[in-house]
Amino acid sequence: MLSIYYANTPIWKLLKSGALVMLGLFCWAGGNLFLSYHPEATWLNYLVAYGALLVFYGPFTHLVVVPLAIRWRRRDKDMLNKLSKRMSKINITFFIILVIVVGTYPPSVMMLEFDVANEGVDVDPDLDCVDHSEVVECELSDDTGIAQVVVTSGERELVVLDEPPYEFEIQKDDMVESVGQKRFVVELRDEDGGMLRRYSRSVPAN
Repeated sequence: MLSIYYANTPIWKLLKSGALVMLGLFCWAGGNLFLSYHPEATWLNYLVAYGALLVFYGPFTHLVVVPLAIRWRRRDKDMLNKLSKRMSKINITFFIILVIVVGTYPPSVMMLEFDVANEGVDVDPDLDCVDHSEVVECELSDDTGIAQVVVTSGERELVVLDEPPYEFEIQKDDMVESVGQKRFVVELRDEDGGMLRRYSRSVPAN
């Protein structure tokens, strides 16, 4: 593993960088997708943070940090030579600290929002929400084919609408907080109670 880590030919640098970018994108998108189904699973924020940071930090490590460490090791016994022997540990430690910090306080740009639909059912309204500091107001652009709207946050059922217009407001204090963000889920259901579409949304806690 160390020989691969320190492989410094152009093709190896590109292969390692490309593999880490793909792994990062997979973790980033996959973590966000699972969060859309399970918004209460706050540990997934660290998986999302790991993936998002790896997309940039992976190529930076193998295109900049590793070649620099190899170059400094060839120098005489000076400060840079001593630093190069610890550079990989410092680099990995710094990356882990970044993942912990970003996972604990995730920026909104890192969190993707997925709308989960029931295949075969043509129900696709837009869910428009406005954050009014203490209250979030939402409405659907179209109510065709929808028999019920249920809004939940964690295990809490906040709003149930059985007839249009499907407009509602929810207090932020009633939502479950996850690392600085308030999360809620909106489910559209048919007459039999089956899910037509599911929206996962988040707003800043303050």
